[in-house]
Amino acid sequence: MAEINDIQKARQALEEVSGEDVQQFEDGFTIRTVIGALFVGLIMMPGAMYLGLVAGQGLGPAASWVTVVLFAELARRSFQPLKRQELYMLIYIAGGVVGGAGGVAGMIWNQYLVQCPQIGELAKLIPTWVAPHANDPSLAQRTFLTHAWVIPILLMVFYEITSRMISIGGGYCVFKVTSDIERLPFPMAPIAAAGATALAEAGTKEESWRWQVFSTGTVIGLLFGFVYLFIPVVTGVMFPKPVTLIPIPFIDFTSNTERVLPAAWAALNGDITSLIIGFVIPFPIVLGQFISSITCQIGLNPILYHMGMFPDWTYGTPYPQTQLATSIDFWMSVGIGTALGIGVIGLGSVMISLLKVRNQANRPTMNRNMAVNRGDWAIKWSLAVWGAATLAQVLVAHFLVPSFPWWIFVFYGLIYTPVISYVSGRLIGLTGQGVGFPYLREATVILSGYKGADIWFVPMPMHDLGGQAQFFRELELVGVKFNNIIKAEVLKLLIVLPASFMFWSFFWKTSPIPSAQYPFVQRMWPINATMGSIWWTANTQSLADNWLFRALRPSVIVGSGIGTLVLFGISSLFKVPILFFYGFMGGFQAAPMNTIPMFTGACLGKFYFRKRFGDVRWGQYAPVLAAGFGCGMGLTAMTGIAVALVTKSVNYLPF
Repeated sequence: MAEINDIQKARQALEEVSGEDVQQFEDGFTIRTVIGALFVGLIMMPGAMYLGLVAGQGLGPAASWVTVVLFAELARRSFQPLKRQELYMLIYIAGGVVGGAGGVAGMIWNQYLVQCPQIGELAKLIPTWVAPHANDPSLAQRTFLTHAWVIPILLMVFYEITSRMISIGGGYCVFKVTSDIERLPFPMAPIAAAGATALAEAGTKEESWRWQVFSTGTVIGLLFGFVYLFIPVVTGVMFPKPVTLIPIPFIDFTSNTERVLPAAWAALNGDITSLIIGFVIPFPIVLGQFISSITCQIGLNPILYHMGMFPDWTYGTPYPQTQLATSIDFWMSVGIGTALGIGVIGLGSVMISLLKVRNQANRPTMNRNMAVNRGDWAIKWSLAVWGAATLAQVLVAHFLVPSFPWWIFVFYGLIYTPVISYVSGRLIGLTGQGVGFPYLREATVILSGYKGADIWFVPMPMHDLGGQAQFFRELELVGVKFNNIIKAEVLKLLIVLPASFMFWSFFWKTSPIPSAQYPFVQRMWPINATMGSIWWTANTQSLADNWLFRALRPSVIVGSGIGTLVLFGISSLFKVPILFFYGFMGGFQAAPMNTIPMFTGACLGKFYFRKRFGDVRWGQYAPVLAAGFGCGMGLTAMTGIAVALVTKSVNYLPF
């Protein structure tokens, strides 16, 4: 079986980096990680919120790396260096705390929606369990501490809790299948593992090569981040227009190429992060993505335009609108078809793998990790937690919108979620990238025949848990006991909800959101509200008049699905590497502006660095270098944000 052999080789190569050669799992959830989480919640979180309101950017990985480097250095100087398990838990908790304020942030967005002048009378369609109506006194007083906000707050807390239960319970099940049974390589997982390992080794007396390589990557990230992030962020508050030496987020060549290559995705990403990632991802995957991306989005698009496949594209259209128009007119249908084909292949492959494991007398791939106390729990408890949380979301959704067909909630919660989670988890395990079905929720609402606007505000119980499989794989590589995640999620919940409620309430009380004090949201929120309100009446239109169903091409969907199966058969017949096949299929809708630098990095790694350092050593260096680069970029961004905030604050002083 060529597929199994290729997967096992990729897995074996990646395991040499930092993971299963160390058969030791320890607790990473300690008092020091709890203190770090409190630090992030009280110091980093308000900065991330304010930056999002002012500039539309979060702190992202900067918060995690600043916290980790600070605590690692404090522990090192106290002669009590942090274990790599503790460092990884700090990275995980810090990222979750800074990015986990979405629940209360959603209520801030909802209070704006019900008062938004751009949508006019449509604001009255928003149900009161989302936000009070515009004439409610709580909105004039800008406070959540009234009876009108009780139900929205309770719903927010309910979804925060149940979403975590679904994520852990269902994600663990996907991990058991894709990693323990199928032994997929998960090429992106070693990056986080390598970063924590390098920082941990920096605290020992004998620093290994990991810290040296990590430091090299950090310096590269600092230098590039200074040019790419620091200068634009700082000059943006000093001058009317920021100085961008490298255009952000991309360089648009569409106007220069549209006469020769109409409708082509002609742009280039100036961020070298994609190039660094190309060092890590297996070369066959990157090669496949590069070939299909360039062939489809640059080579085929002009031909498809002359065939009349892109009726919504015209000359003079910038790159973002070009990508949107061509995706809706044609490539969205291709993506749905290929996703269905890959789903069929994935389900067939897992059935074969399960039968193979069942027929084996012993199961070393599963029993080996259990023997070293990995912190596993019974799979039945994961299924029970996932099922209970999913059923709770289904019941609440049906209670909020009782006239909507209840079986649709059940289908998405209990059937769609497991299927898409496995398919996406399997692709992430092979290529580092998942799969999704665009506009599926919107299409379901329109086809259901339901005419009310309240359905657009109910969270549909549809979840893609494939990314959680990679997360558990990262835990395995670092050596963190799995049961630590349950404690970490409880801690994050106890920090995120009170802290985010307190800080968002403070920002809202001091001035309206949006307002002149928050220029980004003042400019962008009216546009987002107008675009979002279009959906509220989409299900009242006939299918003939609905733009979404006019864009879907059934023949293209069916043809793409059959073509995917045919290509898989041809690849298997001629023993083409399975990683190349998945990379090729995933590149159909991939932007060349990302695949070109990624392919450049892959070529540098394969044809230069591997020859210089050797296959094994470069395979170990690349993930650590990538982790260090991310740390350097994050530290530079954090420094620029701090300078910008101080400068902006000084500008308002009366002296």
